[in-house]
Amino acid sequence: MTIRTTARAAALALALAAISGGAVLAKNPMVGGAPMLPTKSIVENAVNSRDHTTLVAAVKAAGLVDTLAGPGPFTVFAPTNAAFAKLPPGTVDSLVQPQNKPTLTKVLTYHVVPGTYTGRDLMALVRKGGGQAELRTVQGGTLAVMQKGKALYVADEKGDTAKVTIGDVMQSNGVIHVINTVMMP
Repeated sequence: MTIRTTARAAALALALAAISGGAVLAKNPMVGGAPMLPTKSIVENAVNSRDHTTLVAAVKAAGLVDTLAGPGPFTVFAPTNAAFAKLPPGTVDSLVQPQNKPTLTKVLTYHVVPGTYTGRDLMALVRKGGGQAELRTVQGGTLAVMQKGKALYVADEKGDTAKVTIGDVMQSNGVIHVINTVMMP
């Protein structure tokens, strides 16, 4: 299976998972040209998003499909294909190699926070934190969340920031917030 095919399959799995979110909204946003169904899991929804094929492939390569299809709840900051493309050339191809599975797992789980944090929840935490809130990731590191105008941003421990481009994509097992940069632990 090629990386491109694997990426598409992984994106489909993530899209499907995202669709099956827990809370039911009047209307979930479309992601990557696909409807996200709040009755489906993060993985079930993600596999349908054309914008998340690289993420889905990476989730498969890391062996995280069952985890992200599980009960959760999870808040996933989901980088787009364009976010992965901003990494240095060869980074993604290297990360999905079997010998790099531990590193790939660290990168992916750095984008996952236990619990369900909607945009409203994140903004409340930011206000309570005096302009910034820290979230502990499944990987064990922290992500900082901040608000600039009406937009939410996430920063990794190195100071790189990602904008939440599509928020509150409710799933049966949590919520996805689409981001435009890959966060690195």
